[in-house]
Amino acid sequence: MITELISLVDAHEEWRGRKCLNLIPSENVMSPQVRRLLSCDLAHRYTSRDKFYRGTKFMDEIELLGEKLACEVFGAETADLRPLSGHIADLTFIASFAEPGDTLMCVSAENGGYPGIWRRGLPSFLKLNLVGFPFSRRDMNIKVDEAEKAMVESKPKLVIFGASLILFPHPVRELAETARQIGAHVGFDGSHVLGLIGGGEFQNPLKEGANALFGSTHKTLFGPQGGIILAKKAHGEIIKRNIFPAFVDNAHWNRIAALTLALAELKEFGKAYARQVIRNAQTLAKTLADYGFPVACSHLGFTRSHQVLLNYGDYKKGGIVADKLEKANIIVDHGVRLGTCEVTRRGMKEPEMQRIAEYIKRVLIDEEDTEKIKREVKNLVKDFGEVEYCFK
Repeated sequence: MITELISLVDAHEEWRGRKCLNLIPSENVMSPQVRRLLSCDLAHRYTSRDKFYRGTKFMDEIELLGEKLACEVFGAETADLRPLSGHIADLTFIASFAEPGDTLMCVSAENGGYPGIWRRGLPSFLKLNLVGFPFSRRDMNIKVDEAEKAMVESKPKLVIFGASLILFPHPVRELAETARQIGAHVGFDGSHVLGLIGGGEFQNPLKEGANALFGSTHKTLFGPQGGIILAKKAHGEIIKRNIFPAFVDNAHWNRIAALTLALAELKEFGKAYARQVIRNAQTLAKTLADYGFPVACSHLGFTRSHQVLLNYGDYKKGGIVADKLEKANIIVDHGVRLGTCEVTRRGMKEPEMQRIAEYIKRVLIDEEDTEKIKREVKNLVKDFGEVEYCFK
């Protein structure tokens, strides 16, 4: 049993870590230094704000250091690194500022919004009403004028921007004042774009009128899997009072230490990294479009984030595409959202994006032998085995 387990882990590391092109936009790769902190002695320990445990003086300093760095990177007044996932960060924000019967407005799951805060997710258990933002599938963004009218009519208690499928900045600045006038709390689920926000190359929701920015820490932000909440002071203080023990007890301080180092990397290298992520996405999108693929939003330059959308219409068709690409060691999801965050972290730039687009064409259009393409993919990945944008 033990031998089998170790063999499976080793096989995964060898295949996904050293032989595959990972284009899943919700994944990234940590630096070796960040990975090492996940296995330090902190993984065995507890601490808590009520000082119930002793022997925690260094752990407490690490957490404070992480919060300070997070505030600096994201321009926040408060930060909390304790959420165990982006989903828990969403839950903490929603439950802190809404009561049963209140209305939440967000991007619907059908339009690329996060399913966890849509009909089958948290709102159904918290007894909230849901209103989807009026949304343009052509522009892949919120319709500002219609959204403003919908806010006034439905009077949501919570307005949450951000989405799982996000190609362009959302109109926070344009709609935040209307939200304030109707008494709504404004949040931004930045799970997918936190690394771009922290790198200063996307948008800054807190400066544009959001009360809180939250999400997961392992997508464009290249930390360990987990969550984070950044906020203005008034909302942040409420969140800090609520998070323990209601939403998080043991916050996994090895994860917090690893996240703190990832935040330091983002502060130092984030601008260059975020800029290259977006350039890579735009190059990948344009090359694929030139080959005749159904790339969304060509009239808007395809993307301003890490994501490129091949618009096949539904997950069934997308699943067929994903299965074909996996045979060539090119990993995508069934939505055929192509993400450039991990390949950028491994040092790839525009020429490599053109090669990746060519591989995709040869698999899906030319229908070449996938074994041949797989060998070429392995050679490309081998040339980019080191993690970049980190402390050496």
